Amino acid sequence: MSMSNPKIALIGAGKMGSLHARVISQSPLTDLALVVEPHAEQGRAVADRCGAKWAPDFTDLAEVDAVVIAAATPAHYELAGRVLDLGKPLLVEKPLAATYEQSVDLVQRSERGDVPLMCGLLERFNPAVRTAREFAGEVWQVTGMRHSPFVSRIPTGVATDLLIHDLDLAIGFVGSEPVQARAEFGYFHPTSVENRAEDSADAVMRFESGAVATISASRLSQRKVRQLSLLEEERLIEIDLLRRDITIYRHIDEDITADGSSYHQQTIIEIPTIRYSEEPLSAQLAHFAGLLNGTGDVAAERASILPAHRAVHEATVSAIS
Repeated sequence: MSMSNPKIALIGAGKMGSLHARVISQSPLTDLALVVEPHAEQGRAVADRCGAKWAPDFTDLAEVDAVVIAAATPAHYELAGRVLDLGKPLLVEKPLAATYEQSVDLVQRSERGDVPLMCGLLERFNPAVRTAREFAGEVWQVTGMRHSPFVSRIPTGVATDLLIHDLDLAIGFVGSEPVQARAEFGYFHPTSVENRAEDSADAVMRFESGAVATISASRLSQRKVRQLSLLEEERLIEIDLLRRDITIYRHIDEDITADGSSYHQQTIIEIPTIRYSEEPLSAQLAHFAGLLNGTGDVAAERASILPAHRAVHEATVSAIS
């Protein structure tokens, strides 16, 4: 712990918040100074465990250098707005805010106030994704699947909770913003139908280059699947985000035997070594620390936030209209 470590305030000490608390307090790059959580018992427990102070709310944040918001999505806009008004650099869990309009407003306010802003699109920091980014070329087609068993704790639909990750990854690998995003939503659980919170979302994005991304997100699965495949002209790159491994396929030749009894195919399979071992939350925090100490590109980071949010918004509008 150096004297110059930025002091971080964490807002929200729920499931995601307690993970952030552990990572911030254990990191050699940051110090967890304050945990803000209206539920006293929960907030105190996390703060005590991490050697930080607890408060039910915040006013001036004079004693901290930056803020991480891990509160529930509906609270993001109001909390982030207050933090930006105080001029404190900010990392907000995804989605940035509950609506696209609110997200745009927060990005514009951070730009006007010249305050670093980052959105916790955590899969960017998955070791397999970081590795694939080093050698992926021109991507023609992206196919993603993010399926999970049902969890009752998330009141919102899967589009802003799950789909956004893979739309963001697809945009990153193609290297430009989509010109169109559309989707079909499915509502199956009684509460989902009631709240109009989609249980499944299947989205298609089209890019100026001609590239197409198809992403399927669901919270109705019987197993957890996190897969992304990148199709290039000469190879297929398959990324398993759960196992954090990559397989590359190159098809060489195929034929059917003379008597038609069997099909024969030759494919070269390559399994690149994953170059990173850091857990995604730590890598994300290190990236945030870079924005704080001036080694990171604040403008580029800010510009990278909205494309995936816009795609989710467009896809949602197309699905419910």
